[in-house]
Amino acid sequence: MKILAPSPAELTRGRAATPIAFIRAIVAGYRLRGMDPASALAQAQIPPALLEDPAAHVTAAQMELLSGVAMQELDDEALGWFSRRLPWGSYGMLCRASLTSPTLEVALKRWCRHHRLLTEDIVFELAQRGGMATIHVAEHAGLGELREFCLVSTLRYLLGYACWLVDSRIALGEAAFPFPAPAHADAYAYLFAGPARFSAAAACIRFDARYLALPVRRDEKALQAMLQRALPLTVLQYRRDRLLVHGVAQLLAANPAAAHTAEEVAAQLNLSVRTLHRQLKEEGVSLQHLKNAVRREHAVKLLLQSARPVKQIAAAVGFDSEKSFARAFREWTGVAPSAYRSNAEPAC
Repeated sequence: MKILAPSPAELTRGRAATPIAFIRAIVAGYRLRGMDPASALAQAQIPPALLEDPAAHVTAAQMELLSGVAMQELDDEALGWFSRRLPWGSYGMLCRASLTSPTLEVALKRWCRHHRLLTEDIVFELAQRGGMATIHVAEHAGLGELREFCLVSTLRYLLGYACWLVDSRIALGEAAFPFPAPAHADAYAYLFAGPARFSAAAACIRFDARYLALPVRRDEKALQAMLQRALPLTVLQYRRDRLLVHGVAQLLAANPAAAHTAEEVAAQLNLSVRTLHRQLKEEGVSLQHLKNAVRREHAVKLLLQSARPVKQIAAAVGFDSEKSFARAFREWTGVAPSAYRSNAEPAC
């Protein structure tokens, strides 16, 4: 399969945020295979002298091109991390094997299980506890000087793939790594967008377990396109968070009679009002739409499961008057509240 690459004009455009340490790790992979990285560095427009500056950075496009060239020249998508090569297409095979999963949980379990078919030098495991999901990495072989780059790359790739599968940002509660904070630790905030902890017992990422129930939204055609530019797509920080709709709905349902202004909802979710409205719009809904849905569901429940007067039900779902409630209910269902209750009652 032909892999799309950044054009020469794209290479040095934009912010140089990738630490030179990651470039040096790719060069080390060449050295371990007894090969010369000069051509790959030249194609990525990375001067060899830059490797000697520990504070240097390159652009994401340079990193993308160098990684792609290195994977093909080394015939190793792991770039020298493991005791055996992972031939070109290995990670694409992992993605394809989990693509037909119904939910993110099933997809991640398949990905972790199938990764062991490629190598057991590191093993991934998905676990849940206390409402949090954790993907942790067990190291079964010495990774040497490539340890940081290996653990960061594999976890970032798996996180990016998970986000891509469900077309949603997955907000991290924590990313942990079993080595001291490197000089370029500031780059981790971009890679993992959450609190980073160093000198941990093992590498892992943690997130809200409710993401696991999200449905897989991608197909084979989308996968083919993604694999042509896998690095930027799997490192992309998604703005959309599909769990937000569930969070807002739960918050509204906890007190259907409350006004629930945008300011109050945003504050309880630790978001700005602008971000709340933007992310809901990206999901194709509005705060008012969700409020109406919650009120309608609660009103229907009270009409069918209680004998409370319509006036009391109107107040219970946040309406000031029975008249305004009846008007809104008719818009939601096409009938008045009393008629809805009567039509649902079994005939004598």
